[in-house]
Amino acid sequence: MRILLFTGKGGVGKSTVSAGTAAMSAARGLRTLVLSTDAAHSLGDAFGLESALGSEPVEVSDHLYVQHVDAQRRFEESWAEVQGYLLSVLDTIGVDRIAAEELTIIPGAEEVFALLELRRMALSGEWDTIVVDCAPTAETLRLLALPEALGWYLERILPVQRTMVKALKPVLTKAAGVPMPGDSVFDALVRLHGELTEVRALLSGPEASVRIVLTPERVVLAEARRSWTTLSLYGYRVDGVIANRIFPAGGSDDWRAGWVKAQDDVLGDVGASFEGLPVWRSFYRPTEPVGVEDLREVAEAAYAWSGSVDPLAAPATAAPFRTETIGEATIVHLALPGLAQWVDRDQVQLGRNGDELAITVGAYRRLLTLPAALARMRVNGARVEGGELRVTFSRQTTNTESETS
Repeated sequence: MRILLFTGKGGVGKSTVSAGTAAMSAARGLRTLVLSTDAAHSLGDAFGLESALGSEPVEVSDHLYVQHVDAQRRFEESWAEVQGYLLSVLDTIGVDRIAAEELTIIPGAEEVFALLELRRMALSGEWDTIVVDCAPTAETLRLLALPEALGWYLERILPVQRTMVKALKPVLTKAAGVPMPGDSVFDALVRLHGELTEVRALLSGPEASVRIVLTPERVVLAEARRSWTTLSLYGYRVDGVIANRIFPAGGSDDWRAGWVKAQDDVLGDVGASFEGLPVWRSFYRPTEPVGVEDLREVAEAAYAWSGSVDPLAAPATAAPFRTETIGEATIVHLALPGLAQWVDRDQVQLGRNGDELAITVGAYRRLLTLPAALARMRVNGARVEGGELRVTFSRQTTNTESETS
């Protein structure tokens, strides 16, 4: 199964490109689902559907299905147990019911439940290709960082809290005057953790990749560069860039000629900024592409710009995180492509706490849990080189080893 996620700055045409890619996949006879995690939900408009899309896949042509994620439904399935407990606490201390319901919806809930829906569809075994029309870049980065961020809390904090509550529940309930969570609440959180762990494995696996959609404008290009670096920081493959809404050359219109010249200059920088990745081009058409056939034609024309690359094949780019052993040292490589284009080296910071590396790049931070073998080693040095962060580990030397070596 192939998973393709499309993101980019708002208004660059992600929905058109993702819908077109899905239509192209279906035209090859692949059973294809395109779903939207964007709250704007414009997929139905792109396909020219008159009725609203539902929470289950809707067939729009042979082999092609479209779906909008129903956040409320997934919320009720995955969070109801936890919300019920929180509501009982707020009720005990006198919070109005309506206000309490608002307070018990976790920030970013729609993003969380969009991930869970993607997992459900991927594990169903029904699809050859899943195309995801993501929200604008900032929301997408938050979405893709969620599984690891929540996993950190659920692995480290939750077990301690569960043990304390179980041991001290009668005392805590009496002292605090509010009900303490039962096993069903903790079980719901553990289940959520397991599901999000599966999501991360799917999206960082060898069959999944992210594509950045941009328009040839300086501001849009700057954001796209940051996205490439940050997606790699979080461990996701970027396998290509689609430059959309390009003015075709020709004609004697001075206004259009000015735009063509300006866009050509930016497109030159796009190629240099994303060296090593295919850059596909999609030109303005005489009319707006609406409907399956129009969208398929747009996608096929765009992907023809790099004819040697099959846009539906598994990504050729390596995983951003890899390790290399040289003698007794182990080097961790974390790809940070495009880093030098938007951040200074002194804005790349590294810290360690037990079995975790805290990696900060500009305003973005990732807590990377080390494999057991590396957790037993010490950091000997780190540097940014060749578009990646390289951290060198060496074997810990205990007092006993010092005496016997």
